[in-house]
Amino acid sequence: MKEIIETIKAYEPYTEEEAADKKLFMEKLQFQEQLLTRENPDYHFSSSAWVVNSTYDKVLMVYHNIYQSYSWTGGHADGCANLLLVAQKELEEETGIKEYHLLHDGLFAFNILPVPAHYKNGQYIKEHNHINTTYLFMAQEDQTFKIKEDENSDVRWIAVTDIDQKVTEEAMKVYYHQMVAKALSLKK
Repeated sequence: MKEIIETIKAYEPYTEEEAADKKLFMEKLQFQEQLLTRENPDYHFSSSAWVVNSTYDKVLMVYHNIYQSYSWTGGHADGCANLLLVAQKELEEETGIKEYHLLHDGLFAFNILPVPAHYKNGQYIKEHNHINTTYLFMAQEDQTFKIKEDENSDVRWIAVTDIDQKVTEEAMKVYYHQMVAKALSLKK
């Protein structure tokens, strides 16, 4: 956990929202128990992969069955303190791709994301927050996808200009737009 705290402490926020989330984490959340597991019912770590194509005009997304929306890949830390590894594991599990590379050294985005109440596998999950780290990857578009049927029903490249039409989770659109802008700002 110490390494995660140092990574977040060193992270330079891209938006005012990220700055506020970082401040909340540094001043309060880091002192809570069980942040790496779902044992903390209010806040716990998750990690996501923002995957762009070589021209940065598409992003790899999955159709999330619970939220009935396209979304980035990602998932709970479930005890793993290596959040980059979590993002990579979730990317591979949810899309089936194996060929990609880290495009930005280190943490790409840091957000505390609200998760609305929902049912998963018939079990009620109360509203909570994900302390989410995001890593930026690039992958070639010609790879074969494999759907993770217990979570997703589609995997596809989505044009960044179509995000608002494909994403039905209104609360997530702002984060996705920020990542599109930030990735483009880092493009070499």
